[in-house]
Amino acid sequence: MKTQPAVNLAGPGVGLRRYLYGTAMVTGGSIMIVEILGAKLLAPYFGTSTFVWTAQITMTLLALAGGYAAGGWLADRTQRLGWIYGGILLAALWLTLVTLLCEPIAFACLDLNLAIGSLVASLILFLVPLAALAMVGPFFVRALTSDVAVVGGSVGRLTALSTLGSVVGTLLIGYLLIPLMPNTTTLFAVAGLLIAVALVYFLVWERRRLAPAGGAAVVALVCGIAGVRASTLRAPDNFVELLRRNSSFGLMQVVDHEAGEYRMYLNDLLVQNTYNPVTGQSQALFTHMLHGLARSYAPACQDVLCIGMGVGIVPMQLAHEGANVDVVEINPAVVPLAQQYFDFDPERVHLSIGDGRHFTMTTTNRYDAVVLDAFLGESPPSHLMTREAFAAIRRCLRPDGVLVMNAFGDFSKGEDFLIGSLHKSLKAVFASVRLHASEIAGTGNVFLVASDREPLAPVQPMDLSGVPAFLQGKARAAFAGSPALRPEAGRVLTDDYNPVEFYDAHNRESLRRTLASSTDPRRSSR
Repeated sequence: MKTQPAVNLAGPGVGLRRYLYGTAMVTGGSIMIVEILGAKLLAPYFGTSTFVWTAQITMTLLALAGGYAAGGWLADRTQRLGWIYGGILLAALWLTLVTLLCEPIAFACLDLNLAIGSLVASLILFLVPLAALAMVGPFFVRALTSDVAVVGGSVGRLTALSTLGSVVGTLLIGYLLIPLMPNTTTLFAVAGLLIAVALVYFLVWERRRLAPAGGAAVVALVCGIAGVRASTLRAPDNFVELLRRNSSFGLMQVVDHEAGEYRMYLNDLLVQNTYNPVTGQSQALFTHMLHGLARSYAPACQDVLCIGMGVGIVPMQLAHEGANVDVVEINPAVVPLAQQYFDFDPERVHLSIGDGRHFTMTTTNRYDAVVLDAFLGESPPSHLMTREAFAAIRRCLRPDGVLVMNAFGDFSKGEDFLIGSLHKSLKAVFASVRLHASEIAGTGNVFLVASDREPLAPVQPMDLSGVPAFLQGKARAAFAGSPALRPEAGRVLTDDYNPVEFYDAHNRESLRRTLASSTDPRRSSR
């Protein structure tokens, strides 16, 4: 590659030197933002399991390795900074295309298994832009170093400033951008910042290349605007979207059936609850089962703790019946949503925003019942499923108190690791554990009741009067059903060793694929 440098790189002027340092900060921050944001963009399709984060981190490390090598190779062959700023423009253009292509690529990769599909999607969407941004560091070392005697200082300053940019980018994406803006808007904003950085360079230091750079920038901006305006994660068939809002814990949607009598709350494509706004009744079996089991096993039920608010239906049922209800919810963004669309009244309960595990470890309150219905993706968060987590819940219960827990599980041989592990982990803490489920084959809601009472049995039958007629048969079957587990199924889960995401991956993958397919734009052609 025989080219002439556009500037004197043997000793760049003060202004250019400062601009290169600033560019290193911007690209360092952009790399971290794209890495974290990429996982959030893929979460609605693949979930937030270890597999997804492993795929995203693996892709990032591959991109950094490839970018560093390519940047060093290029620096030995040309000293023209325009190549690097052209690479920054390429990264920006690619990121704007991601806003358009993320959904179809993710749906296509859902046809693969969870681990491979998330990795392939991550590589296609983010490898090239991150590699292009990673080229900046080694190339700038060559550009900024006029004497080998000061190479250490140049490398140190450049690396420090790039890392400082990464710190700022991480803080921005984690604490500010994700909760406040849609993910595609944030990605477009990052691309826009990179476009501005490249165009300023060409305008000031290499103006003869400004026209093609400006053309590429226009294409990128058009793609980004189209991507931000495109409808992604659309509502299921025959539903109208009432609300779409990003949060630190995923994209929240409220959709109404066209008939107006069926409302759903979805988080990253997962149906969290269903509601009839006319009758004020939940249309979901698990809601009635959690309430009914708590009342059946602890009829007095004066003091109740709900870990996981959902949209507040179970806490409100209990509060209307006169119970003192404490609610712990980790996502503050769901509270106004529940008030506006699901008749939740925070004044009727004692609401705490925070993590359920921390609450149970620090509270001095004691409860007749604890209702555990916290979900991260398609299952309860791992840190709430261990022996230690259940021990913290046990200390919050009165001597005859009960824990009622909702989970998704399968009793089939080879697919029963999660339910078997939950059962064994609860048995390691409580004297008695009972299972309630209406289905023993296929993934569905499974309810676990744990207590120190022996024997553990319902004190009174489950009251079905508040259950919609179409759900009463399933509720009756779930209350009566107590499927047997294979003795060898699962293991005691601990904080130190909790492999449930690995062994339950197939069930979660199937559930995620089933739920995501309802919004797959390809479904009309199948």
